[in-house]
Amino acid sequence: MGMISEFKEFAVKGNAIDMAVGIIIGAAFGKIVSSLVADVVMPPIGVLMGGVDFSKLSYVIQEAAGEVPAVAINYGSFIQSIVDFLIIALAIFFM
Repeated sequence: MGMISEFKEFAVKGNAIDMAVGIIIGAAFGKIVSSLVADVVMPPIGVLMGGVDFSKLSYVIQEAAGEVPAVAINYGSFIQSIVDFLIIALAIFFM
């Protein structure tokens, strides 16, 4: 019974509730930034670079064979993730 009451005390402390709210808001902010990068930032950059669609950039290691799909390194998605991270890092820095 002691452990349950200790957990209840911990859960209702302001720090735990604030942390939970921060995590939820952070997750929502991450989705917003991902959409911003994929739908607003990267398309104009792709146009400036000659019509490149970053989400489709990849290096094929092994071509598809029959029902086995191709093996590829999707570095375009990685570039988008880096831009996501940089925007989130800048937002946190300026807070």
